[in-house]
Amino acid sequence: MNATPQSTSAPAAPAGLRGRIDAYFRVTARGSNFAREIRGGLVTFFAMAYIIVLNPLIIGTAPDANGDELGIARVAATTALVGGVISILMGVVSRYPFAVAAGMGINVIVAYTLAPEMTWADAMGLVVLEGIVLMVLVLTGFRNAVFRAVPAGLKSAIAVGVGMFLAFVGFVNAGFIRRVPDAAGSTVPVQLGSGHLDGWPILVFVLGLALTIALIVRKVKGAMLIGMVAATAAAIAVEAFAKVGPSVGADGEPNPTGWSLTVPTLPSSPGDVVAVPDFGLVGQFNLFGSFANIGVIAVVLLIFTLLLADFFDTMGTMVGVAEQGKMLDSDGNLDNSREVLVVDAVGTMAGGAASASVNTVFAESSAGVAEGARTGIAPIVTGLLFLVATLFAPLVEIVPFEAATPVLIIVGFMMMTQVTKIDFSDLSLGVPAFITIATMPFTYSIANGIGFGFIAYALIKAVQGRPREVHPLMWIVSAAFLVFFALEPLKALFAG
Repeated sequence: MNATPQSTSAPAAPAGLRGRIDAYFRVTARGSNFAREIRGGLVTFFAMAYIIVLNPLIIGTAPDANGDELGIARVAATTALVGGVISILMGVVSRYPFAVAAGMGINVIVAYTLAPEMTWADAMGLVVLEGIVLMVLVLTGFRNAVFRAVPAGLKSAIAVGVGMFLAFVGFVNAGFIRRVPDAAGSTVPVQLGSGHLDGWPILVFVLGLALTIALIVRKVKGAMLIGMVAATAAAIAVEAFAKVGPSVGADGEPNPTGWSLTVPTLPSSPGDVVAVPDFGLVGQFNLFGSFANIGVIAVVLLIFTLLLADFFDTMGTMVGVAEQGKMLDSDGNLDNSREVLVVDAVGTMAGGAASASVNTVFAESSAGVAEGARTGIAPIVTGLLFLVATLFAPLVEIVPFEAATPVLIIVGFMMMTQVTKIDFSDLSLGVPAFITIATMPFTYSIANGIGFGFIAYALIKAVQGRPREVHPLMWIVSAAFLVFFALEPLKALFAG
């Protein structure tokens, strides 16, 4: 069954070269057009562009076992390079609107779990090895079989959970939600701003969100892109007038009312606009060095950690974005999903080979889908902009989180609407669905939400005396997640 129903009233595809491109990407067949695809690619890029700044702050500043760091500038260059190349490859091969970049959450595992135990070259070698394992799982059909073994209701729950996760990320990155400073002794871990909304950046975020909502309600084409551009212009004006500055000053002193990451200031000279990228990290990985440093058992456990996080992070994102764009069939499956998973595995290997960390399908692709993107043309546009960003990094850094994150809130709402497809009256499905949805934002991990949801589903079916209703692969995956969540005790056991 095709993922996208055909419409008898759909307009005829254009002729000539344009027609061949249309036919290959199925632009008209999916009810889209070239303008929507280009606009969707632009929106996706601006929703994802923060990774060019944020990934280097995580990967580039973390010391390895020898105390060495990769460096912010070099990681920024390879982050944009790999994201650009793999996004274009995803568009051409899969023909779906899934853009690719360094995965948030997984990069934290690489920086703070792998690197402290080995050199950066060894850590990135493990990432490449994990990508190779992923590719084997895809080519043998195992990864796709697991995807199809998941009940449709749980797939909808994954989509909703991803939406909640995106909204939470948006609120946190904008500073609208913040960690309570003394959370250890507080009754709540997070709060509204600094206890209340204060400062110009929050105002920019709120106005950007309000404008975007108004444009969407009025069904204005390009609503989210217009909202981002308008909020960025407002942010630049605010910074020029009020001199807000970053959330952490050059002296290390906190500035609670500052911009959360990027300070929106225009470049002061042409030399600040164009910079020759440093791709010196490309190829700086050691495929088997970790085995000699920490031993085979420790390496296997670390690869297993990366594998599960990457495997189900991709699956959750793919389901969530495809569900939003109505690209799944009646069983909740994506037609030709193997191509998506192959490119995703290539992205993991490329990310390790370039020291950019695991590259995977980005949930922010849903921003482009919300703008009407339905084909691989959108990630090609996004990828080209990533490649341009390797040269024009200062221009990318103009857009602050406070101007870009309203899109994530809107997309979170759109994905939340899938909750109506979940039958909560069936407790064997409703309870795991709820756990999946709640755990993703609360643990800041898509993979954790999927894992706990799967375990709950298998457990409830067993308690009800209906274990045969659980697909064998669901049992295998649930058991794997149990091991995943018990990794630290297992490591301690083997170490002893």
